[in-house]
Amino acid sequence: MTLYLSMAAFALASSITPGPVNIVALSCGAQFGFTTSLRHVTGATLGFTLLLVSVGLGMHEVLTLWPGLTTVILWGGVAFLLYMAYQLAADDGKLSQGNRQQTPSYWYGALLQLLNPKAWLASVASMGAFVGDGEMRLLWQFAALYFVICYLSIACWAYAGAMLSGLLQRAHNLRRFNRLMALLLAFSACYLLAEGI
Repeated sequence: MTLYLSMAAFALASSITPGPVNIVALSCGAQFGFTTSLRHVTGATLGFTLLLVSVGLGMHEVLTLWPGLTTVILWGGVAFLLYMAYQLAADDGKLSQGNRQQTPSYWYGALLQLLNPKAWLASVASMGAFVGDGEMRLLWQFAALYFVICYLSIACWAYAGAMLSGLLQRAHNLRRFNRLMALLLAFSACYLLAEGI
């Protein structure tokens, strides 16, 4: 039981703390509402769980054999986060509920997790701490526990964003909010880059 409590505490600490995926969830909730944002929440959770299981099934050994791959993932993730920050900063603040390209999607949420250096670090650290002996049963139990906690954590950020949506009905308020989110994403990317170097 102590092991599962430790797993749950680790999953909660790494899932609910601010990071790129949670910042995007907050922004999605604010612009598109909670229900629509659940697509991002679901995609991001599935993406992270896939990453976690892949690391548990042997991706960690691949990264150990080819450390350059870790650097490529880190730089690719940081570039993607900075691109997202630019997109948010350049947004004109006009609400466009019907624009399909801008609404949250499952694929975008999953891709964001797979390119998120924080997700890679959490996956490698948690596999080393809790499933170091490679026991498959423990891997799948940890992945299931992490899935639930990750989903609820990201959903909390989307819900918080939805609660802010009333303040963002005016274009200038939404522009300010987007620029703040862009700044947080850029800061998050720089922080992850500094941690990874």
